[in-house]
Amino acid sequence: MNFAFMCKEKTGSTNIKVAVIGAGPAGLAAAGYLACQGYSVDVYDKLPHPGGLMVFAIPPWRIPRSRVLEGVRDLEKRLGVRFITRTKVYASPEPAHEEGDGFVEKTLSLEEIVGSYDLVLLSTGTWRSKIPRIPGSDAKGVESALEYVHGFRLYELGLAASKPFPGKRVVVVGGGYSAIDAAEQAVREGAEAYLVYRRTVKEAPAGLFEVERVKRLGVEFMELVSPVEIISENGAVKAVKLQRMQLGPPDETGRPQPIPVPGSEIVVEADRVVFATGETPTPPLPQSEEYMGRLGIKLKKDGSIVVNQIMQTGNPKVFAAGDVVHGPSKVGPAIRSGFYAARYMHNWIQVRLATARAR
Repeated sequence: MNFAFMCKEKTGSTNIKVAVIGAGPAGLAAAGYLACQGYSVDVYDKLPHPGGLMVFAIPPWRIPRSRVLEGVRDLEKRLGVRFITRTKVYASPEPAHEEGDGFVEKTLSLEEIVGSYDLVLLSTGTWRSKIPRIPGSDAKGVESALEYVHGFRLYELGLAASKPFPGKRVVVVGGGYSAIDAAEQAVREGAEAYLVYRRTVKEAPAGLFEVERVKRLGVEFMELVSPVEIISENGAVKAVKLQRMQLGPPDETGRPQPIPVPGSEIVVEADRVVFATGETPTPPLPQSEEYMGRLGIKLKKDGSIVVNQIMQTGNPKVFAAGDVVHGPSKVGPAIRSGFYAARYMHNWIQVRLATARAR
């Protein structure tokens, strides 16, 4: 993947230092554009390798990680982008725990980063999964889709000594790409996999093609059902109680609202339950008036970063891009967001420099 598609080689140097926090698709696209413009770019990431979810979650049969890492090496060798990995940047002395934090060796203060660079881009993505609080959801064997696939990626990268146990009977809850990936991972590992979704296949975010594809691989798709209880034995998952649903009027998303059908519960035996029910933005600062005021960066209630029309936060030198602004999305929109943010950053600093020279 070419993250520096704007140029063949670096042209000169501006002596302007840029920090990119987060080496996912948005951060890498931004780093490529800014390096092409002659900026000195440092990219910070908590994981052992750049690439974010493209390397550490999305299966290689969907996005070959070798291509992502080749694109990273190109940024390093051809354009001089510097990657500082296993490093978490956070505003608070106690960084919030998020999925993917297992390899963090060093933490840096966001205030320090903002004070040390001319421009900063926040592109820390969505590393916190949402698991519904239903009875039994704390049982052993219940995890998020991100956690489930992340374990296999670590093994493939040589960062884990053994392959995770996939489960014998796996119930994956959800209808998006994360659910598809988790269900496919399970059947590829020899497990019996059920993909359960509260609406019909027509409303599934991943689309009919993806659902039919994994069904051909052996995944059993169950529509119009939703989990209401995880049944456990000795603290471990034994089964899932599902309630049948019917579709009602459209909800806030515009899709038909799933409505429970009373007395329609069914039980499906399982030893692993994987929730692919969404992720939330993980900005590098807490939702605290103290820290938001100190840095001039505001967060919405869902944790996403507030930006203006040029993707600039309330702190003029700090911009934000990708899923940490827009919420979970596909790789393409995240790359586009990072590219646009970098272009706005370049234009903003050039105007400032021109204004200073005119004085």
